[in-house]
Amino acid sequence: MRENFNDLLWFLVVAEERSFTKAAAKVGVTQSTLSHTIKRLEARLGIRLLARTTRSVSTTEAGERLLQSLAPRIAEIETDIAALTAYRDKPSGTVRITLSDHALDNLVWPKLEPVLADYPDIKLELSRDNGLRNIVADGFDAGVRLGESVEKDMIAVRIGPDWRLVAVGAPDYFARHGVPKTPQDLVGHSCINLRLTTRGGFYAWEFGKAGRNVRVRVDGQLAFNSTQPMVKAAIAGYGIAYVPEETVTEAIASGRLQLVLDDWSPKFSGYYLYYPSGRQNSPAFKVIVDALRHHGK
Repeated sequence: MRENFNDLLWFLVVAEERSFTKAAAKVGVTQSTLSHTIKRLEARLGIRLLARTTRSVSTTEAGERLLQSLAPRIAEIETDIAALTAYRDKPSGTVRITLSDHALDNLVWPKLEPVLADYPDIKLELSRDNGLRNIVADGFDAGVRLGESVEKDMIAVRIGPDWRLVAVGAPDYFARHGVPKTPQDLVGHSCINLRLTTRGGFYAWEFGKAGRNVRVRVDGQLAFNSTQPMVKAAIAGYGIAYVPEETVTEAIASGRLQLVLDDWSPKFSGYYLYYPSGRQNSPAFKVIVDALRHHGK
């Protein structure tokens, strides 16, 4: 005998609202009808799901377990239905992407800004985060990472060219403290650290030259969890920052910053948009992917 899914859906609403009155209004039935339905469900299962008092409604241990099991499944079904109905009309719906500040400012937003004007029914949420988020667990549709960081079970679409991090500091800082000649020399300098949000630690600066790779744990007075304040602190003379080259091109050209360890700064494999296989097939998501896709070398 198959379960009556309406009963389960109504239970879900009551459990989430913690009120028969609010739940009845939400599903469009009388409070007595809703109460009878929940009692019928409990009798059929032989388990009490809700604890009722004159002032409140709460889930029992069994009810809470059912709630935690049902809620994500119903949300996934609603997402799938929304994706199907989107095919009837022009692309619409919400797309949530997690990405670093560098990817957002220098690649993703410049590509998406002109596209969104043509698709007013697409809602885009860009979450700035320099950590490595679990996009499935955290409710994102996709994420942006360097190619080498993408998990093997994800679909990965290249969205940008290769780029590199460079070590920079103010000329007056190097006049006072000297210029590092090798990555190991950075240990004796004041460096501006980058905190990786989800990993909890500082980023270990990665260098490479002639097939030799070096990771350096640096120290200094300042640490940030995004790139822009690191650049400003370096210009102000607080030490050496290791940041994406595009963020300091102008400052280097104007003489406010000086590039060091240039030959130790190799290029990375570029950014990729990644997402679970089969997770997103909506027209809105396809518009975003096509707009971000990299067509260069």
